[in-house]
Formats: sequence, structure tokens, C-alpha cells
Amino acid sequence: MAHNFQLISWNRQKKIYDTVLLCGVLIYISSFIILAQVFFPFATIETCIIRAFGTAALLLLHIILSIGPLCRLDKRFLPLLYNRRHMGVTMFFLASVHGLFSIIQFHAFGNLNPLLSVFLSNTHYSDLSNFPFETLGFLALIILFFMAATSHDFWLAKLSAPVWKSLHMSVYLAYALIMAHVSLGALQSEGNPVFDTIVALGFIWIITIHLLAAFREKTIDEMKRQAGINGFIEVCSINEIPEKRAKVICLGDERIAVFKYDGKVSAVSNVCVHQNGPLGEGKIINCRIVCPWHGYEYLPHDGTSPPPFTEKVATFKVTIIKDNIFVHPKANPPGTMVEPAVIGK
Repeated sequence: MAHNFQLISWNRQKKIYDTVLLCGVLIYISSFIILAQVFFPFATIETCIIRAFGTAALLLLHIILSIGPLCRLDKRFLPLLYNRRHMGVTMFFLASVHGLFSIIQFHAFGNLNPLLSVFLSNTHYSDLSNFPFETLGFLALIILFFMAATSHDFWLAKLSAPVWKSLHMSVYLAYALIMAHVSLGALQSEGNPVFDTIVALGFIWIITIHLLAAFREKTIDEMKRQAGINGFIEVCSINEIPEKRAKVICLGDERIAVFKYDGKVSAVSNVCVHQNGPLGEGKIINCRIVCPWHGYEYLPHDGTSPPPFTEKVATFKVTIIKDNIFVHPKANPPGTMVEPAVIGK
């Protein structure tokens, strides 16, 4: 695509992700067609294909729209987020097959051009019961096409992150068009309350999961605002600190060592009282901070040396909001007990 872009290697995670995705799609479509032939023997194979690919695309779209909110609610869903664009391209392919077979079956044998027929064969735009729902699906497919076509990182770099993000946020417009397409089309023609219930539950799920995520984000924002009011300063994320090691930060005139250990975080002065050694370059051994220069030890939660030694270093208040660590810049007197911040609490 350009001389400075290289092919992306498919690592093990991507291969597993895509294999599960493709196998799931194939199993769903084949099962749908087989069951449709069993329970609806008079349905043509074209009709079965249209419905199989259409419902598969709709189901996958609901999964795609659920991943973001679920990741904000629980970081264990993050592996689904990393390759979500693969799902988006797959969903566009499914929707394209659905649209192509629909156009062939319902518009290819008339006097009008099939694409024009989609918009002109039914012009009852003011009649809700006879609304030309196919136009809504076609418009949604156009949006999905531009999203799939620009899913590569090449376009993210060329369009800039804000423009690319705005373009891909149009998935919600596509979702609204698709839900209207389904509601005004298939559900009316079927008149089956089971279909109505399934689609309604899907819509309720998407709204609910987004509201829950928004409420959580609002709560986190309020916690961060309150931490700022109380004097805490955001210094780093939890993942930036290796286990039983520290990240050294500078707040005002203080150099502070922020340690992560056993699911907790504590902060002490970076200066060893022995010969001003850098405690943040040491590590925690047997629940004690060990100075890398001469092996002096301090407890991370109160900065005291274990008996019979009497050395003490200053401690700092720490809090964790989501995955970010906040430290109060005011040092406590050396040896002051400070409750460690618990990760994931």
C-alpha cells in the first residue's frame, strides 16, 4: 500500500482469534441452513442463505458493539478488543452476501437496474407499514463498506486518529439503520413474536451495556476529580511497574519510589538514609525493600527497617483509580504507617 508499510505477521493470538471467529461463523451459517431446510422445507435455498448470512451479520454486530463496554467494565474482555477489526471486516462480508443475494432474488429480474430498483421499486416512504426497508439496509451496508475498507492501520495513519475514530463511530448509525431495516422488514413479514423478542432483547442488551459502561466511566472520572481535589497526582499505570520493583517519580522536590508487590502498591522516599542510595532501583525481597547499594531494608507500608535496625524513610499516600496510580506529593514523617493501595479493589 505504501513503501513504508509492511505486511502484518499473524502471530499465535491472531491465528487463534481468527480461527475461532471463522469456525463460529461457518458453524452458525451451516447449522442455520440445515435447520431451516428441516423446519421450513418450502423455503428456497436462496431464502435460507439470505436469512443465514443476515442473522449472522446481525449477531456479530451485537458482539462487536458489546466488546468496548465489556472491556470498560472488566479488563478480562480485553483480548477480544485487540483484533475487533477482524470481526468488523467479517461482519461486512456477511452483510454483503446477505445484500447481494437479496438484490438478486428480489430486484435482478425486473426492468430497472437492480441497484435503482432497491430505491425505486417501493416509494412508500410516508407509510410506516409499507416503508421501503431495503433502502435502510443498503445505506447501512455503505457505511460498513467504508469502515471495512479503512480498517487497516495505513488509513489510521493517513486519516489521523480523530478522523479515523469519527468515521468508525458511524457504526452506531449503521446499527440504527440495520435495526430499523430488520424491524420494518423481516419482523413485519414474519409476524413471529419469537423474532420480535430476540431482536428487542438484542437492542435492550446494547443499550444496557453501554449505559453501565458510561456510568462506570462517570464514576471513575468523579473519583479522579476528587483525588485531584484532595491533592493526589496521577503518576503512572499499574502495568508500568514490574512486580516487586518500583517506578521512580518526581513530585516537586521529592523523588518517590512507587513499589508494586503482592497485589498492592506503596510509595516511599527514593533516598536510603544510609548513604542516599536509590531505593527505587532496588526490589522487594521477603516483603522488604532492599537498597541496591548496601542492602539496607525497609518495609514498604511504613518505611521502617526491621528490628534491631532503626532506620526510617518517609512514606506517601497512594490510591488506585481503575488501572492508574495516584500519589499525594506531601511526605509523611519517616516511619509513618500508610495503608497500601490494593490493586483491583
